[in-house]
Amino acid sequence: MNFDKLNGLVPAIIQEPGSGKVLMTGFMNPKALAQTRETGKVTFFSRTRNTIWTKGETSGNFLLVKEIFEDCDNDTLLIYAEPTGPVCHTGDATCFHEDPGPQIGFLSYLEKVIQGRKGQSPETSYTARLFEKGLPRIAQKVGEEAVETVIEAMKGDKEKFKEEAADLLYHLIVLLAEQGMELKDVVKVLEGRHK
Repeated sequence: MNFDKLNGLVPAIIQEPGSGKVLMTGFMNPKALAQTRETGKVTFFSRTRNTIWTKGETSGNFLLVKEIFEDCDNDTLLIYAEPTGPVCHTGDATCFHEDPGPQIGFLSYLEKVIQGRKGQSPETSYTARLFEKGLPRIAQKVGEEAVETVIEAMKGDKEKFKEEAADLLYHLIVLLAEQGMELKDVVKVLEGRHK
């Protein structure tokens, strides 16, 4: 990392991997970055107090590091971290005061989790059991969930419709993984049609 551009500091953008929400930003010096890597908890350098501090050391709302990326100029960090509670000192979920709620980026995270279940022991999860049963059972579940989604739409029950739509999306992602495909493959088809 190039800490020279900002007098020994680099900006660190903290993003939640599942939702893609930017949670907060801060600055790190070499010691704060080293401590972040060692402990797995995001640690910053406070410019006002002139010391390093671990996010959550007072509140208990830590940021648990999943991945750290350096930008192309080696002077900015992007850190994927899971929060253990509200991130902002105001009690908000993010330091940007608005919580946009679940975002479409969660589907990418869910897809990775589902792909990770492929080949695991069926005792570990429902998803692993689906993969073990193979294409006929997975395809059947997509069909069942599609019918249930349509039924709830026709009934007009918005809450049950959302639940069935979620089941349908989940099982469709499992079917895509079984076929060796990803959501991005389907998105490319949609983009092609949009043109």
